[in-house]
Amino acid sequence: MDSRDFLPKMSFDSPSHVFLPRLPMDNQSNEHLTQYPIGNQSEDTLDPKMNQFEMFEFDASNSPITQADSKGDVSRPAPLHVNRRSGVQSSDMEKGLEGVESPASPASKGVIRSDDWSGPDDPDNPFNWSLKQRIYHTTIPGVLSFVVTFGSSVYTPGYFDVIKTFHVSETVAVLGLSLYVLGLAFGPILAAPISETKGRKVVYLFSVPIAACFTLGAGWAQSFPALAVCRFFAGFFASPTLAVGAGTNVDVWPALQRAAATSSFLLAPFAGPALGPAAGGFAAMKKGWRWTQWVLLFAMVPCYLYSLFMKETYKKIILQKRAKKLGLPPSPKAGPQGLAAIKFLLTVTLIRPLNMLFTEPIVFLMSIYVAFNFSVLFAFFDSFPIVFIGVYGMNLGESGLTFLGIGFGCVLGVITAIVVDRKKFHPEYYKSLREGRGGIVAPEHRLYVAMMGSFGMPIGLFWFAWTAKKDIHWISPVLATVPFAWGNLCIFTATASYLVDVYGPLNGASALAANGLARYVSGAVFPLFTIQMYNALGIDWATSLLAFVALAMLPIPWALFKYGPHFRSRSKIEGTMRD
Repeated sequence: MDSRDFLPKMSFDSPSHVFLPRLPMDNQSNEHLTQYPIGNQSEDTLDPKMNQFEMFEFDASNSPITQADSKGDVSRPAPLHVNRRSGVQSSDMEKGLEGVESPASPASKGVIRSDDWSGPDDPDNPFNWSLKQRIYHTTIPGVLSFVVTFGSSVYTPGYFDVIKTFHVSETVAVLGLSLYVLGLAFGPILAAPISETKGRKVVYLFSVPIAACFTLGAGWAQSFPALAVCRFFAGFFASPTLAVGAGTNVDVWPALQRAAATSSFLLAPFAGPALGPAAGGFAAMKKGWRWTQWVLLFAMVPCYLYSLFMKETYKKIILQKRAKKLGLPPSPKAGPQGLAAIKFLLTVTLIRPLNMLFTEPIVFLMSIYVAFNFSVLFAFFDSFPIVFIGVYGMNLGESGLTFLGIGFGCVLGVITAIVVDRKKFHPEYYKSLREGRGGIVAPEHRLYVAMMGSFGMPIGLFWFAWTAKKDIHWISPVLATVPFAWGNLCIFTATASYLVDVYGPLNGASALAANGLARYVSGAVFPLFTIQMYNALGIDWATSLLAFVALAMLPIPWALFKYGPHFRSRSKIEGTMRD
């Protein structure tokens, strides 16, 4: 048997990049080669952490391979010339294997370029940063997103004091929450042009201080209109950190290693609101509502200082700055420029998301599902005081601590999402590789965790509805929030992955923007009628109404798992994955 039978189809006339199959080596070599099918590869095909896929630079002319013996062992007269790398770069993803430079090209010899990485081991590529650096840059969007969403609910224990101070109704006092959450809905619109032209780092470093200034203004407000305006702009200027966080994770981690980072980042929009009342409750009880804003500022300062040492992670901006520093000619600008670029960004962040929300069944169904779940979470900021202060006689601080059940459920949701990704999606991915499909997996395999979480929502709500009674211990409704929060986060994480897999990176960003817009707008509206609903229906039937709606929406991920391919095949969005 010719040893070339072991190799993918390739030319032996010149050196080339090639993925080699794993072969037992002789005792004098410790190099291990890994099977990988030739095809249109992407960054998703590599998992440095698991060390299952590596790319080698193979000079066939200098490394002849002899025949295999009967056991399949291969002996080599000369060692292979190898150059390991931990991941295919983003340019490779666009060009496929055919577009990867050969060893003879300047890029593979370390020549600095202004239009792409200088090679697989380019130290400026975030994929090649140390593990410590990558973890640090992953935690930055996490902690900043946490403090931003923490700011939404930390205000809620101060309702009663706001009513007393400004002589407003309960519904008007709730506007301090609703307007802040509404401001968060505009994150992509504000963040996209800044991130595209200046990079991710600028978004983090400039948005948080501006939000902090408006938070300071809210704390010093001498009238309710001033408080309401400051709360809206605090949310508005804080929102870009939520919008670019996912992009930072994409910059830093290859796709197969991204699940844990992304799931942890998605924990922030739930953990922040869950912990806000715990801190704000004691502050409002002891010092008054203004101290809910000072607590938010105290949280912002250390989180912001922690982020000051970050580096830029966006490839386009890294290459631009390097070219300018070295005096290299700038790379040709691709895509629209000037006013056309602004129009393009508005299309991606606002016009296209709205269009997809109402014309794409997948986006519509998952958006209304996630928006409802998110809205119930924000409705709890009004209903919890009714239950735990009104029924169980707790004070503001103690009532705030009951939200820790939601926080615990969110943590369980993250763990579940990571485990299911490893146990269900990864096997499908590797199966695709073995079958020569280049790692392409039907997006519906992302929905397993959502299908599991769909049961947690109605179970938790019905449990809460019928155990929040004076003759039943308060721990029961607190425990009921755990499956609710677990299911909520499971559905949210699955939705984010599913939409990106279905529509691709660019249109997937628009789909996520549509989801975020629906999520935060509904989250702003629900608290405005929650108190009236609970007063009219009572705790049991008001919460049961929410549970029945959750039960009606339960089939959505299951239906998309079955009919998703049909919807994808009929999509009018270019780049949608089709069977």
